[in-house]
Amino acid sequence: MEIAAIGFVVFLLLIAAATFFMLKKAVKMAFRAAIVALVILIAIVGGFSLWMFGGEKTSNTQNAPVKKAR
Repeated sequence: MEIAAIGFVVFLLLIAAATFFMLKKAVKMAFRAAIVALVILIAIVGGFSLWMFGGEKTSNTQNAPVKKAR
C-alpha cells in the first residue's frame, strides 16, 4: 500500500504544478499559491492516510484444513 500512497502524492503534486503554471497569467500570485497549497495539503493528508490505514492485512484466523485429492 506504500506504493499507492507514494503514487497518490506524486500524482497530486503533478496536478499542483500543472495548476500553478496554468493559472500563471489568469490570477494573482497569492490566490494561485493558495490553490497550490490546498492541493499539496490534500496530497500529504491522503498519502499519509493511505500509508497508515490502507495496509492493514493482519488476521487472527487460522487456515482451514485442506483435504488432499487422490
